[in-house]
Amino acid sequence: MRLQKQIGKQKERRAFRVRNRVRASKRLRLTVFRSGKHIYAQIIDDEAGKTLVAASTGEKSFGDKSGSTVAAATEIGKLLAERAKGQGINEVAFDRGSFRYHGRIAALADAAREAGLDF
Repeated sequence: MRLQKQIGKQKERRAFRVRNRVRASKRLRLTVFRSGKHIYAQIIDDEAGKTLVAASTGEKSFGDKSGSTVAAATEIGKLLAERAKGQGINEVAFDRGSFRYHGRIAALADAAREAGLDF
């Protein structure tokens, strides 16, 4: 039990550290959350405290495809960038939270960059 608490605290510290660096940039924040079954991404305006654009593999439009693959993360990255472009959002700061920039997280970020988001 003690190890689980320690790991949880380490994740909180890591996420706090990353989030503070991102917030200092004064850009809109593209935040990512990865669960075992799905991946979620949203663009947040921290000053207004509102989510401007969101996309996830849990949406009905995504269908019954598996959301826990690199291919799904790539699709979500493209979809999020398209929705952001539709609202006139071009520049964001990438907030990976407590997750390493690897696998699904990196695939989502790379796809969003290729689709036109600047970060």
